[in-house]
Amino acid sequence: MSGHSKWATTKHKKAVIDARRGKLFARLVKNIEVAARQGGGDPDGNPTLYDAIQKARKNSVPLDNIDRAVKRGSGAEAGGADWQTIMYEGYAPNGVAVLVECLTDNRNRAASEVRVAMTRNGGSMADPGSVSYLFNRKGVVLVPKAEGVTEDDILLVVLDAGAEEVNDLGESFEIISEATDLVAVRKAIQDAGIDYESADANFLPSVSVELDEDGARKVFRLIEALEDSDDVQNVFANFDVSDDVMEAVG
Repeated sequence: MSGHSKWATTKHKKAVIDARRGKLFARLVKNIEVAARQGGGDPDGNPTLYDAIQKARKNSVPLDNIDRAVKRGSGAEAGGADWQTIMYEGYAPNGVAVLVECLTDNRNRAASEVRVAMTRNGGSMADPGSVSYLFNRKGVVLVPKAEGVTEDDILLVVLDAGAEEVNDLGESFEIISEATDLVAVRKAIQDAGIDYESADANFLPSVSVELDEDGARKVFRLIEALEDSDDVQNVFANFDVSDDVMEAVG
């Protein structure tokens, strides 16, 4: 998983500063709206909303956009869409399994865009259940590295909160837990006075496919095509890449 995690982290940072920034903002705002609709508009009583807002703020989403999303989701302001979460399954080149999480107000459009992105970039759709069994729902907290804070320090803070492992991703630490322990782990980090970058429930692969440079380019191209769709919130895939391949691909 280390290669995939590093790739996801690097890609995320690039998205903040390039032309995909608008799409990133839209995804983060959509998450806030859905969280407010499902659990209410008070972040103190809705941990999912709290984390969605924090992630948006970390990525410089304007506070006015965040506030309006909370109001739309909670019903305090008109204009909220009927967002539905849909998961699509498929295969990328080199036999890499792919889960595509969509948040959409138009199921037909979402299905069509995912299928087109798959077929035009060497992938194929798969039947429900044929890929998802390769992934586990896990809580993932990213903590930027800070002077004087070691991997052991992080582990001591989060172990009693339910953390399963801490991984060094180079510029940050990745804390893995059961999805149900995500909030407890995030709170343990906060209570220790440690800054965190994001806290999400993600699908992590139980087995991974090692990719060479050519395979990595093909898989990355497919994932980027999927993420170009406004309906796609997240793409999870079970590939792993070495640091050398990451550097070669750029």
